[in-house]
This record gives sequence, structure tokens and C-alpha cells, in this order.
Amino acid sequence: MELWTPYLSSSRRAYLNPRHWAGPPLIARSEIVYKRAGPRGRWGACFPRAVAVVALLLTLAGCGSTGRGSARSGLVPIGAGLEGPAGLAASVYARGPTTVAALSFDPSGRLWLAAAGLENHTRDGVYVIAKAGAGAVKVIGGLDDPLGLAWVRDELYVASVGRVDAFSGFNGRRFMKHTRVLDGPVAGGENNGLVMGPDGRFLMGITASCDHCKPRSPFSGSIVSFRPDGGDLRLYAGGIRAPVGLAYLPGTNELLVTMNQRDDLGTATPGDWLAIVRQGENWRFPGCYGQGGPICAGVPAPLAVLDKHAAVGDVLVTTGRLGTFAGTSALVPEWQAAKVQLVALRRVGSTYSARTVPFLTGIQNPLAITLAPDRSILAGDWATGTIYRIAR
Repeated sequence: MELWTPYLSSSRRAYLNPRHWAGPPLIARSEIVYKRAGPRGRWGACFPRAVAVVALLLTLAGCGSTGRGSARSGLVPIGAGLEGPAGLAASVYARGPTTVAALSFDPSGRLWLAAAGLENHTRDGVYVIAKAGAGAVKVIGGLDDPLGLAWVRDELYVASVGRVDAFSGFNGRRFMKHTRVLDGPVAGGENNGLVMGPDGRFLMGITASCDHCKPRSPFSGSIVSFRPDGGDLRLYAGGIRAPVGLAYLPGTNELLVTMNQRDDLGTATPGDWLAIVRQGENWRFPGCYGQGGPICAGVPAPLAVLDKHAAVGDVLVTTGRLGTFAGTSALVPEWQAAKVQLVALRRVGSTYSARTVPFLTGIQNPLAITLAPDRSILAGDWATGTIYRIAR
């Protein structure tokens, strides 16, 4: 039986066979080079936050950029230590615990956040921030890496490792009712983002149990669908290494998904992806990673190819609230690349064209992003717990 050791990688949590690899990765330009295994065959220190990268000019639609400098990105200082498009203003909305991983507003306008340490679970749980500038109060504990939050009317759904829970009846201090709605569906599997579909069913991404092996469970490396009570679990789409953020394009059944890619491919490593994923699709992880050929025959193409080893996080769809320069766009945090990308979307027939440009820099490890009731955008820094507000 193979044993897999978790480590904090550019995809935040990945798995490598300890017989083959060990030690923290070394960085050579934008590629990861791994040390050979030592006697213990385990990973030591966490993946370095500062990564030496070569800046790429944005000359093709759908290509990401690893450069941080405003001279290349066109970004300007917008406040709170961030750079972004001219005309926007950034401020600190609140300061939560470090490892902030998901954000969601309840019907009363309170901000809820999930903290997920990925390796150190000291702060793991769900917190509430009553208003801008208020402190974060821990309400839910006992969860391992909660990465998905979704409010549906007066009920909060939380996706964490190996489970989905529903909480209701919040009295200002705690929830009066708690229901485990779903076990698994992969034992010990990393459950990611949650979104309610137009049909009233939840969709949830599940990371594959390893970086590049073929998972045993059909739900590992997939998107699943289930009723709010956890019943009628279905495979929505499979063969996706790590579907992290999920969001619907408003007024459509088009599901946008951020995807972390394999980390073991050296110079063949693809960038992380933003894609439209439809029911019944198989993206053929681990064999297909966008290289073409027979193994990828029939596999859909992504909308946007982002930075390599970027560790893309959540996804937020904007529809004009950032001004005409953005129009309908998807905002995608890149945890490892320390920036938020803007993927401008334009309908072309039955599909979309996409152009990717940097949107925010200055956030150390952006992971969570959401829309506030006043239509401003909130982005969380996993490394510091700072939650930034961006508005026109």
C-alpha cells in the first residue's frame, strides 16, 4: 500500500510519495525542482512564500503574468499598500485570523470567514465579523481546513476535510442547530468551494488525493452535486486535479471553476486554469494537462491559462461594478504568485473569449474573495489575516 505525505506546495496542499521525494522544493525561475528523498522521506519547512520568477508580458489572450511591477502590469498605488487599476481605492475592511481561506456574507450583512491552516490547524474554524473594523469572533471549531462557505437563506454550509456541515439559528454567539449533511464523499478528502446551482443543488470541488496518480475514488479530483440535505450525491464532472473556486456566470448555467494543475512536470508544467465546466465532462487527470495528443482528445479547453504553480483560489464574477474597463470578468486570487488576476470575458457564440491581466498586487497570499452587500470587493490575505476592501 502506498503512503502519501501532505506538504504545503504551490497548490497549497499536494501529495507526493515519500519514497521518491522529500525536503522543501527549490525554485529555479518559475519551475519547481524537488530534492531527492532523505532518510525520513518527509517534507520539512513550508513552501517558501517568496518565489523568484521571470516576468512575462501579456501579449496573448488568456496568458497570466508573474510580474509584480506596476511598469509592466499597468497598476498604480490604490491605498492600503496595494496596487490596482487607476480609479479604484483599497482600504482595510477588517483583520481576521491568519490563514483566512473563504469569505461569505449572511443575510444580515455580517461577514463570515473560514480559517484553514493547511498544515498548522491552530486557527482552523469559522469566524464572524459583525461590521467593518470589528474583530473576528470564532463561532465554529472542530473542523479541519474549512475551505468552502455558503449562506443559503438563514443556514450556513461549511465544507471541510471529509465533511459538509450546516448551521442555523445563530443567536449572536453560537448556532443553535448543527447538522452533518455529508460525510466524505472521499474519506480524508480536501473539500473546496461550495456554490448553490440554479436547480437548488450544491456543487462542490474535491481535490485529488495525490499530485499525479490516478485516484481510486471517482469523487477524488472531481466536482460533485448534492441536495442541501446531503442526499442524492452525484458526480457532476471528473478528472480535475484540484477544482478550488466555483461560481456561476449570472443569469446562466455556466459554471466557472479554478483548477490547480500538476506540480511534477518540470518544463512541461501547465499554468493553473480558469474553465467553464459542464455536467458529465471528464478532464482526464492525471494523463491530460493541456499538452494535446490522443490522451486529451475531447477534453475541453480552459478559458484562461494563468501562472504556473500559482495555487489559484476562489473565483468571483463581476458584471460592470469595476467600471467599463472590466465589464464582465472573473477575479482569481493566485496564492503563490501574490496577486489577483482579472479575466475579462466576452461572449462569442456559444462560448467566451478571455483576456487575463493583473488586477491586484500587494497581498502576500490571496486566497478568498467575495462581493460585499455594498457591491465592493473583499479580498483576504491568508498569510496575515488582513481583509481588504476594493471599490470605485
